[in-house]
Amino acid sequence: MVAENLKGFDQIPQTIPHYLFESFTRHDKRDALAFKVGDEWQNIRGVDAVERIKTIAMGLAAMGVREGDRVAIISENRPEWSFVDIAILSLRAVNVPIYTTQAVEQIRFILENSGAKMLFVSGKKIWKHAEQAIHSVEQIEKIVFFDAEGVPDSNSRAITLADVEAKGVEHAKIDADIVERSLAEIKSDDLATIIYTSGTTGEPKGVMLTHENFVSNVVAISKGLPIRSTDRSLAVLPLSHIFERTVFYVLCANGVSIHYCAAFDQIASHLQEVKPTIMTAVPRLFEQVYHKIVKKGKAAGGYKTKLFEWALGVGQEYWSAKDNHKSVSAGLAAKQAIANKLVFSKWRDGVGGHLRFFVSGGAPLSKKLSYAFWAAGIPILQGYGMTEACVTCANRPEDNKVGSIGTPFDGIEMKIGAQDEVLVRGPNVMIGYYNNDEATATAIDAEGYYHTGDVGYVDNDGHFYITDRLKDLFKLSNGKYVAPLQVESLLKQSPLVSQPVVVGSGRKQVGALIVPDWDSLKEEMKADGHDVSRSREELCDDPHFVKRVQQDAVDLTRELSDYERVKRVYLLPREFSIDKGEMTPTLKIKRSVIDEKYTEAIDEICGN
Repeated sequence: MVAENLKGFDQIPQTIPHYLFESFTRHDKRDALAFKVGDEWQNIRGVDAVERIKTIAMGLAAMGVREGDRVAIISENRPEWSFVDIAILSLRAVNVPIYTTQAVEQIRFILENSGAKMLFVSGKKIWKHAEQAIHSVEQIEKIVFFDAEGVPDSNSRAITLADVEAKGVEHAKIDADIVERSLAEIKSDDLATIIYTSGTTGEPKGVMLTHENFVSNVVAISKGLPIRSTDRSLAVLPLSHIFERTVFYVLCANGVSIHYCAAFDQIASHLQEVKPTIMTAVPRLFEQVYHKIVKKGKAAGGYKTKLFEWALGVGQEYWSAKDNHKSVSAGLAAKQAIANKLVFSKWRDGVGGHLRFFVSGGAPLSKKLSYAFWAAGIPILQGYGMTEACVTCANRPEDNKVGSIGTPFDGIEMKIGAQDEVLVRGPNVMIGYYNNDEATATAIDAEGYYHTGDVGYVDNDGHFYITDRLKDLFKLSNGKYVAPLQVESLLKQSPLVSQPVVVGSGRKQVGALIVPDWDSLKEEMKADGHDVSRSREELCDDPHFVKRVQQDAVDLTRELSDYERVKRVYLLPREFSIDKGEMTPTLKIKRSVIDEKYTEAIDEICGN
């Protein structure tokens, strides 16, 4: 069975350009793609997108880009990212995406390791960040800027995207069929992209994905989720990430209107303007939205605060019962209806008022947060994937088990292997790591299963659960193993916690390094009569501030086994960052770096 919007796609070549060109042309939506300039949204028609992509491809061909050539992109989310991506693939060349937040040394490594012959850069801001790395990579023949004002005068290799398109127009007069010939020659097993893993340890590895890897995922996801050509979406996550890139292909193939969001600080306004019906995000976004809503609700005062807290309690009780297949009394159902009308309707308005569902990936969501959004009529479907295997599974609107990552999409096999590791097999799994046969052999076994490195289990209904990363599990001095990811998801429920890292490897007890939500913590402590005018460093040493955050940590982990509970916390003044080497570009904590950097603090709260 083929998804409704993909009927007929089995008659065309199974490649990304063919799928997207067919969909853009057939639907020819006025707002197939949209982006904001100043205060106005600019729409791009489907047929115009196809024409622009082919012109860029023609220009690249005129500049010597051929089958197998690697072309890199480092840019924020914008239509040009997608145009260039599809143009590269149309020439049987290979896209090498780079995170805008990637460390300079990693940018250099990726460019050199991949052998990229051309690089696309968005503009001044990204150039300033990556310039040092790019200068030393001699094999790059041209550096193409999306923004003309970003082109440095002193760089002889620099040109603009407009220059590339002009070359395409001129080349069409000489050989108008070069792109069509290339499209006719693309095979499903052609290499489409090399995506470098974010690398929590060691140098990044280049994941090689083919057109078939992507197309099989597009078809499988389209069968599994109710995606409509009338839907609108907001592209928030970086297109350089496998999750958003795959989702972009899925949505385009299904005729969904896609609106680009270039920065996280634009999300709130874009939600109101775009009014998306489906959207992908990561837990960090939901946590921030939830804490803001709770903070606003509790600050209202009087009966409004009491009403808000009552509604939260009702929502938790109602959806906990529904999720656990327990009976819901008529009284509880009536309370939920009232809470929905008086409180939760405002939540829906906050995300545009038309959202059918979110799809979340990247880290576990706490049940408390999931129930809160569910109560507000905004279901979050938690899914799961990785660079090496695209998107493997997700919950469905009609079968949403909170806490699980859902069931595998059609054609994808998942099972639990040795040490409770989650294994994945299917047409979505990479063909290997670029120039790294040893790592490939370690990652993919003789039966074709990719070893994810995630620890989990599967329930009787076939829903999978992730409990932690195999390499993140740590052992206390008493021999007990702790899964820090699950404990951290509980700590994030506190409105006073911004970033928690659970620690204690080789120590007596579990502790947590916590970066507080300073605005919330200061506001609460000020109301209790404490001086909040001091520096963050001074407040971190104030036992009253430590005790207040520690109180939430102890309360939230109380239901865990005794050895897993957070006993003490250590406050930090600033958030962990990519620049300091504490996080990956995908915002995963580098635990080995944290353990080394904060050894004394960990000894203090966890004991030797």
